[in-house]
Amino acid sequence: MTATSPRRLHLNAFLMNAGHHDAAWRHPRTQPERVTDLRYFQQLARTAERGLLDSVFLADGLALWGKVRHNALGGFEPLTLLSALAAVTEHVGLIATVSTTFNEPFHTARKFASLDHISGGRAGWNIVTSGTVNEARNFSQEEHLEHRLRYERAREFVEVATKLWDSWEDDAILLDRERGVYADTDKVREINHRGEYFGVQGPLNVPRSPQGYPLLVQAGSSEDGKEFAAQYAEAVFTAQQTLADGQAFYKDLKSRLARYGRTEDQLLVLPGIAPVIGSTEAEARELEEELTDLQVPEYGLAQLSGMLGTDLTGLPLDGPLPELPEERDINGNKSRFTLVAELARRDGLTLRELIARLGAGRGHRVFAGTPEQIADQLEEWFTQGAADGFNIMAPHLPGGLEDFVDHVVPILQRRGLFRNEYTGRTLREHYGLARPANRLAAAAAAAGGPV
Repeated sequence: MTATSPRRLHLNAFLMNAGHHDAAWRHPRTQPERVTDLRYFQQLARTAERGLLDSVFLADGLALWGKVRHNALGGFEPLTLLSALAAVTEHVGLIATVSTTFNEPFHTARKFASLDHISGGRAGWNIVTSGTVNEARNFSQEEHLEHRLRYERAREFVEVATKLWDSWEDDAILLDRERGVYADTDKVREINHRGEYFGVQGPLNVPRSPQGYPLLVQAGSSEDGKEFAAQYAEAVFTAQQTLADGQAFYKDLKSRLARYGRTEDQLLVLPGIAPVIGSTEAEARELEEELTDLQVPEYGLAQLSGMLGTDLTGLPLDGPLPELPEERDINGNKSRFTLVAELARRDGLTLRELIARLGAGRGHRVFAGTPEQIADQLEEWFTQGAADGFNIMAPHLPGGLEDFVDHVVPILQRRGLFRNEYTGRTLREHYGLARPANRLAAAAAAAGGPV
């Protein structure tokens, strides 16, 4: 951003099967039979691109989340799907979740470099450490690695991945047919990493990609998560319920950047919002009530039990939350535990009310209203120091995303808050972020070696 270019919103479409509401699959406006239909996701990606959104994002877990008896769960592996979406889009960014706890840096770096080449520079990596014991048990472990250790492993994992992306210089490929020289091997380097968790020789077997690195995204809001984000992340997906909470998180996270030699514009904060859109406020409220009425309490109770690390089975739905463990004793998603517990206490919610409140966003903010009212909310958070943009979580798909693109985006454009055309080609350009320098090349140059 320069003195002549105004600050603009960044918008990411978080795609989730039939939609983010846990009862979306039961609503007549959704198509749950298509959650393994490539054409369905291609349609969603094209809709996001038609709306000039920065990116689409796919969450992922390494176990079957929730009770599949009561929700349209499961589906495609994200990187596989995004490669197929790259073929039918030209601009929209493609962000996939990959866990650092149950993967290795080499094949993760290889896959993202491949997606970045395939898409012409539109890849993004949502870095997670995984949060459930069920995931651990799919990888020959009985217990989940302790929270702090997961982040220690994640730090080393990202360090190795970035070294691998730097193992080829941009101009390493010579293509000299006359001399029979394909690549300058002085510009393709082993990384020879030996650390606490990983030993990786390198180099990567994929040349340096258009963006250098994929956009690095992170979604944890615990203390460990925020410190990790301050060091490595370029965009953060986060969940806050109120403007004041959003402002506090934004200020806290940005204040941590300086100690890693980073400036505030090098990390974008994108809170999640589930917009329930109607042509009138009454219509939006009616849709919200329809979705709530379709909820299966057993499913919501199981989800809530997982978030709170407490078995709530059999408790009266019209009673309060029971006594909960301390956050320090939670080994899963600490930030979501805290958010949900505080929401219940602040608003005096019964279990039934809490399940309804979490149905569309699982702790992310839900707002029902007209396109103008949705735009007002986004503008307020954006201009009042709570967000650089938003993670748009359509409660039902495909219609919820279409409504946002067709009715909310034009309002944001008229207000001068959002782009009228794509001006860049890569995901980093959409987000206004620099292409990273090659650190291995810089180190070799400083040491007087080949450059």
